[in-house]
Amino acid sequence: MKELRLTMKQHGFRIELPHQTLDIDGNELFGIRPYELMVSSIAGCSAAVFRKIIEKQRLEIDDLEVAAEVERDELAANRISKITLTFIVRGYHLDRGQLEKDLELAQKNCSMVQTVKDCMEIEERLDLVHLNHLNHY
Repeated sequence: MKELRLTMKQHGFRIELPHQTLDIDGNELFGIRPYELMVSSIAGCSAAVFRKIIEKQRLEIDDLEVAAEVERDELAANRISKITLTFIVRGYHLDRGQLEKDLELAQKNCSMVQTVKDCMEIEERLDLVHLNHLNHY
C-alpha cells in the first residue's frame, strides 16, 4: 500500500511527489483544483494505456492528444457526472476500426476508468487526423 501525504499551506494543500511538488486548492489561483486532478488522472491513465496498446501493435502514429469535457451536477455537491474524452490521433495510415478496438481495450485496462465507471459516465470518442505530405511539418 502506498501512502500519499498532503500538508496544509496558507491556501489549500501541498503534496511532495518524487518528480514534482503539487499545490491543490479549490481556488485555481493557488493550485490545481481537485476536480482537475481527477479528470487529469482519468484522461492521463486512459491515454497512457491507449498509447501502450498502439505501440505494442507497432501501429504508426505521429501524435496523440486527449481533450476532456467535464459535466458537473450542481445539485449534488457539484460532483462530476460525466467526462467526455476525445482522443485525437494524427498519422499517415490510420485504421479507424483497429484504433476503435484499441480504445475499447484501453478503457477496460485503465485503472482510473475502472475505479470510477460505476459513479460517473465516461464517454470516449476517436478523432482521426489523416496526414499527407502536404500538411507534414
